[in-house]
Amino acid sequence: MIERYIKNELSRKRWKIFRRSKSAIFSVVLLIFLIVMTFASPFIANSKPLMVRYHGSTYFPIVKDYDVEDFGLTDTMTVDYRALKLDQGDYALWPIIQWDPYESNSKVDSYPSPPSHTNLFGTDDRGRDVFTRLLYGFKYSISYAVAVWFISLTIGTLLGGTMGYFGGKIDFVGQRIVEVLSTVPQFFLLIILISIFSPSLFMLIVISCVFAWIGISYYVRGEFLKNRNREFVEAARSLGASDFKIIFKHILPNSLTPIITFAPFTIAGEIVGLAALDYLGFGLQVPTPSWGELLSQAQKNYTIAWWLAVYPSLALFIVLTLLNLIGQGVRDAMDPNMT
Repeated sequence: MIERYIKNELSRKRWKIFRRSKSAIFSVVLLIFLIVMTFASPFIANSKPLMVRYHGSTYFPIVKDYDVEDFGLTDTMTVDYRALKLDQGDYALWPIIQWDPYESNSKVDSYPSPPSHTNLFGTDDRGRDVFTRLLYGFKYSISYAVAVWFISLTIGTLLGGTMGYFGGKIDFVGQRIVEVLSTVPQFFLLIILISIFSPSLFMLIVISCVFAWIGISYYVRGEFLKNRNREFVEAARSLGASDFKIIFKHILPNSLTPIITFAPFTIAGEIVGLAALDYLGFGLQVPTPSWGELLSQAQKNYTIAWWLAVYPSLALFIVLTLLNLIGQGVRDAMDPNMT
């Protein structure tokens, strides 16, 4: 079905090779399912019902905040939907998991509490549902990883392509700058920068992109150096094509193989990077749901809370395995010996 929308013959061959890998196709489907789940997490895990029918009126607390006066309450400042008294004909439609990522379970004896029918994956050291925080936390992990990959891809392609195409002094000066930046202990410098600025998701993405483009620029520069003197480039130049058109219409489309091949592995590395920053306390601000923050809690409570180590580690293992299987499928599809 997808083949009919692929007009390029080489791209069609690559898709056929990728499709032969059952593990890669399964990984794509499962990863898409997980991404849809995490972005739809408010409808899956929340302390507010999806819909409430109360005294002849219909409310949708999941998408709108209501005042206590709408429910005729006078002894509270906020609406506790769990304690709302429903008369005959009234009903509430709840999500599958009735916890939000910031809510503590006050009915357990101690924190962290083990898995139970109320909290399937147990609670953390503040009584919050672990499954809910894993579900919400994946949204930040995948958003961070894809954003850093895309921005660094854009910067690395522009800079690496410029150095590779023009060569000469531009390439010489550019490579010296890249070599200096590549010798910097990047992870430690990231920690220093993050400790100076407020570690919001946007700021983490910006700071991470300061160095993430370096590796991509090497591959793009090499591809441009190889392709800039090819026959199709010389033909375009003889026809009077501008440098801009030659770069973006002729050379760049023929230099995307390493970029596309390494994309899944790069995204997997960024997910691990954010988990490491969160584990060390330099990542997302507390109490934002985070896989690394749960692993940090596991390290502090390793003798009494095995679930804080098992479930976040299992989540990381599954996502990284899926991305690596996709990466292997893409690598085989982009292999010129197979196409």
